[in-house]
Amino acid sequence: MSGTVVHLHKEPAPTPAPESGPVTELTVVPDPPATPPVPLWVRSGRAVRTAVTHEHTRTAARAMVRHSLYVAGGARIVARRTWDGRTAARYERMLRAAEAAGNHEAAAEWEERGQRFREARHRRRMDLIHSPLDAAKGVGISAGMGVGGLVLLGIAMAVATKDPTEVVTPLMAVIKFINLMITIVRVVWGPAITIGPFLALLALWSVGAHQHAAPQWALPANVRNGEGEPITPSIVVKALRDLGVPALRKAITEMGDAGASMLSPITIAGCGVEVDVTLPSGVSTIEVQQRRRKLAENLSRHEHEVFITIPTAARTVRLWIADSGALDEPIGPSPLVTDETLTANYKTGKAPWGQDLRGDAAALSLYQRHLLVTGLSNQGKTAALRALALWAALDKTVEFRIADLKGAGDWAMFDGLATVLIQGPADEQVIEATEMVEGLVEEMNRRIETRRTNPDAVFTPLIGIVDEAQVAFMCPAVDEDKRPYGGSKATSRYFMAVRKVHNQGRVVDVLMWEGTQDPTDQNLPKLVREGAHTRASLALGTESQSRMALGDKAVDGGAAPHLLRQGLDKGTLVVASDGIEIPKGQSSITVRTHFIDDAGANAITDRAKALRDGVTTLHAIDRGNEERDPLADIAAVLGTDARVRTQEVITRLAGLNPQAYGGWSFLDLKRVLDGTGAEPYKSDGVMVISRDRLTRALADRSETGSASAS
Repeated sequence: MSGTVVHLHKEPAPTPAPESGPVTELTVVPDPPATPPVPLWVRSGRAVRTAVTHEHTRTAARAMVRHSLYVAGGARIVARRTWDGRTAARYERMLRAAEAAGNHEAAAEWEERGQRFREARHRRRMDLIHSPLDAAKGVGISAGMGVGGLVLLGIAMAVATKDPTEVVTPLMAVIKFINLMITIVRVVWGPAITIGPFLALLALWSVGAHQHAAPQWALPANVRNGEGEPITPSIVVKALRDLGVPALRKAITEMGDAGASMLSPITIAGCGVEVDVTLPSGVSTIEVQQRRRKLAENLSRHEHEVFITIPTAARTVRLWIADSGALDEPIGPSPLVTDETLTANYKTGKAPWGQDLRGDAAALSLYQRHLLVTGLSNQGKTAALRALALWAALDKTVEFRIADLKGAGDWAMFDGLATVLIQGPADEQVIEATEMVEGLVEEMNRRIETRRTNPDAVFTPLIGIVDEAQVAFMCPAVDEDKRPYGGSKATSRYFMAVRKVHNQGRVVDVLMWEGTQDPTDQNLPKLVREGAHTRASLALGTESQSRMALGDKAVDGGAAPHLLRQGLDKGTLVVASDGIEIPKGQSSITVRTHFIDDAGANAITDRAKALRDGVTTLHAIDRGNEERDPLADIAAVLGTDARVRTQEVITRLAGLNPQAYGGWSFLDLKRVLDGTGAEPYKSDGVMVISRDRLTRALADRSETGSASAS
């Protein structure tokens, strides 16, 4: 039976009868599906393929090829060096390199050196023609003198010892020594002939291994990946040669190895190196700038690890090449956090912002400079802007008015420090932020008017900060006169207020700082972005956005925030400003900013509040719809301060209600307080208002009002 198995089971019957035999049951069980046997040649082929493609086999094959080619490459290098040493090829290469670089003085010098080398070589060859005869004469004379000297020495020994046989003793000693040398040579010559070729191959292998004279695929993994590979002139020249610029490749090929003459000395610059490259005639700097990624890969680096800038020298690019992985390591904490004794001086000091690519401290002067920080969302824009404000807060003369149109609490630590703090993304907060900036304009105009009557007047710095300013520019709300709050037209209230501060605020220390996302002409108008003295940008999406953020000059000079890696280069800014030290010939600098978390920011603002007598923070702008009580408002802006300068009181009142108090002067303040017992008085040479006197005046007024009512 095919395809089945018959099993015979014999079981006894429960009650077998005498005539009954055993019961036999037949069970038919089907066979499992038959698996055809794998031919032996197939199994052998699979095993061979697995063995051939195994990583160990491939590694061994690469090692065998690599070490074999090290010998061939070493022989080629030694032959090249020997040829250079015996001929004038080296001088010819240097001459062509100097001519290609347009350095005719150096070309003439190398031509002269080559001529001197040829003359010296000619003299050596002429000496070789006459040397055999001269050598024969010299040997004959030397041999005669040598034998004669030995005989004379023997005669002297014979006379001294009175033994005639001593005459030949020196001569025989020399003969025995020569015989010993011949014997040693006979013993050593055979093994030397045997192992000599192996020693020569070992020497060639050593040269090839040192120069990695093998194909890229055969080299070890760390060499193929460029890990730890130092930047040398030859590596830079090869990277430029393979950049894909025909004129550059042709010029370097004609220079040969002397292409390194294009390079300045390679210097250590922070966590990388820096080198200036003078390009040959016919190659423009923009052709190199546009190939940043390919240049970085040719240098065994990532794109973000190579920066190309344009120095002042003509036809020159400056390359900064980071050590592999160095830019992915965080920088240290801010000095504002680590040094609790650190103070600030708005006028003469600089805010510690971070480190440049060289690893040097990067500090920014805030004195009379409007500021714009932009970048994509979640790249560290608020942290970078807040770090500057935290430093400025340590100068007790600086007043802040802040509108955070994100409303996530990033500026909450300035409550009790800023005179105005608006938080939230709704149209209502945009309206309040607009009125806050208009209050800055009113204070600016008041200061300008004061400066006209008193040219020597000095004002305390007033900094208005609007974070997420794109929310204000894009706001669709309109006021009762149908004037829009957002937009970029002359009717836009926010736009016009910012423009007015940009135009005249600097000279009276009224400054505007803005942070905005993803700059476009709609959410960051041209006139506003160009009104900032300090412009900084984190990672952006396109080159056009970089030009909006930093300006054409900075981008044409090598600034490229659009090449920063979104999410990976958080806190890395490209800065264009005269308030920060920028290397000579460059228009921007890249700064890796210190990150200050909320806990650190709260500690800094606590120190800043301790420097002040107390600040009352307004969380909304009073629009003056109801009748004002000037005396009560003055008491409100005094807060917990024992006494406040009259000028400061006027400033706070303007922030409280620009419509009611924006145009106030000292005379208006004096008019309100006259006859109340809280009149301004002079303390330490300045006019001040006492909180206690004002409190008594309000209490007396209340009692008088109560008595009149009764």
